[in-house]
Order: sequence, then C-alpha cells, then structure tokens
Amino acid sequence: MKDYIEERAVDLANYIIETRATVRQTAKKFGISKSTVHKDVTERLIQINPILASEARKVLDVNKSERHIRGGMATREKYLHQH
Repeated sequence: MKDYIEERAVDLANYIIETRATVRQTAKKFGISKSTVHKDVTERLIQINPILASEARKVLDVNKSERHIRGGMATREKYLHQH
C-alpha cells in the first residue's frame, strides 16, 4: 500500500474520532468520496493500526445507529422552511 494512502487512512480515523464526524462529513472535509473514506477506515486501517481502526469503527457504528434520526431532523427542517 502506498504511504500516502496509509497516512490518509490514519488522518481520516483521527478526524472521525476527534470530531465524531460522519462518513459524509469526513469525505467533504478531505475532498474525497464517501466510499474512499469508508474503505480507508474499515478495511485499510485494520492492517495499519488495528486499535485506531477499532476506535473509529465505534464512532461509525454510533453514527449509523443515529442516521435515521438525523434524516428525520433534516426533513423536518426542510418542511419548516417551506411554509
């Protein structure tokens, strides 16, 4: 694996852990796709730093469990601003 990919995976994981960011927020911040963020953090990082990968995975799992709530809030905001 290229050094810059390993470095990017570690940077992404640190950002996710520090800010509790979602995959989408992280992708936007780093200017890469959501699938790249997901692949870096869930697959590549395990080979590089398993402990960091585990911590990032915990945050991603929490975000995944709350996504239906965020989606509902976004829809609510949308309709509040339309009227």
